[in-house]
Amino acid sequence: MGKGDLLVRKIHTGTVIDHIPAGRALVVLKLLGITGREGLRVALVMNVESKKMGKKDIVKVEDKLLTQEETDKIALVAPNATINIIKDYEVVEKRRVSPPNTLEGLISCPNPTCITRKRGEPVSTRFVMINRKPLTYQCMYCATIISEEDILKQFMHKHG
Repeated sequence: MGKGDLLVRKIHTGTVIDHIPAGRALVVLKLLGITGREGLRVALVMNVESKKMGKKDIVKVEDKLLTQEETDKIALVAPNATINIIKDYEVVEKRRVSPPNTLEGLISCPNPTCITRKRGEPVSTRFVMINRKPLTYQCMYCATIISEEDILKQFMHKHG
């Protein structure tokens, strides 16, 4: 391959997730529930050079157009990602991800005494964003604060 050649061919229809922090592409796939058994063609490029980020990951998924909810989830582990929706080999929509202001039932509270951890309590977790950079959320029930790194660890274990 010559300098500047594409590592992965263009896709006809689907989604390209770019500017994922290096090493997090697999977590993005987990968040989207993509295991490889769905029959979707997935291209994963990890640790490629990026002018903005030094190194980055890219995920291309053919025949899957992301919902806004999926886009919001990606923001939790790749806050600067860009989502390109492709139709007929052309980018028809560019989205910037934005972490949701509240997370409901998506992650668990690390505080063992939080009401959301008690057996038999019909309370699902609810976190509110308190800072965008660095990304941090606070539990609405016990005020425990979790970081982007905490969220990343949970997604890596929970969705495995």
